[in-house]
Amino acid sequence: MTRWWSCFRTALRFALIEQARNRLALLIVVLFVPLWTTLAFTVVPSTPLRFRIRSIGRTVVMDGNILLQINGALQALSLVIAFMMFVATARSALFDQRLARAGYPRSCLAIAKCTALLLVAALVAAYTTAWMHLFWRPEQPLVLAAGMFTGALVYGGIGIVLAAVVRSELAGMFLAIMISSIDLVLQNPLINPDADSLVVRFLPAYAAVQTSVTAAGLQVVPVTGLLLGGGWAVGMAALGLAAFTARTRSRQSRAATRKETASVEQGALVP
Repeated sequence: MTRWWSCFRTALRFALIEQARNRLALLIVVLFVPLWTTLAFTVVPSTPLRFRIRSIGRTVVMDGNILLQINGALQALSLVIAFMMFVATARSALFDQRLARAGYPRSCLAIAKCTALLLVAALVAAYTTAWMHLFWRPEQPLVLAAGMFTGALVYGGIGIVLAAVVRSELAGMFLAIMISSIDLVLQNPLINPDADSLVVRFLPAYAAVQTSVTAAGLQVVPVTGLLLGGGWAVGMAALGLAAFTARTRSRQSRAATRKETASVEQGALVP
């Protein structure tokens, strides 16, 4: 167990270093998130809009710029976290393979990536919530941060999954943009008047949107929304870690096969 924790600390340190080296993602967090949330609040008119919160069975009437800022903040979070986890997972593939061959348990490497995702998602969600707090006062700031955190976790898991099936960073970023755009545009009442449709309940960021809007305008804790968001986050993280484990195992198997083949060929050459 002591060795496992030592492996975990080492793998977590490497995972966080990989995140810190992604300067483009850090620049997007520092500049793009405040820019997008500021524009969403200042450019969109404050015309009241109705929004159906199915998790608690109520409809709220809220300023349109606040609703769009919440939606835009979640979209910015989803893009940033998905991109960060995709790049970190893709770039560390060969290094993870070396660690696994060196005897590091795959469970240790996988949990270290999950822990890194939790830390990064918490920091970016807190930063985004604090920036939104400069423009208006949510009824429940902590619940709003929890909604943002949930959305970040879900798309962080999606980023890990994309890294297992896509090799190009450009392709991964494009897929993350497309998924988050479809997801959050359909839940934006300013763009889609039928944003409370039953169909949106099956979208990845549905629980995050419902939780964040509830926290913005009501003094009710959306327990169902939080549980659903947690389920999505756990499900996507599990899928991403399964893909990561399978990729590591397959690469180990291919490396072992190549080594064995080389040994056989060398043996065949020896008289």
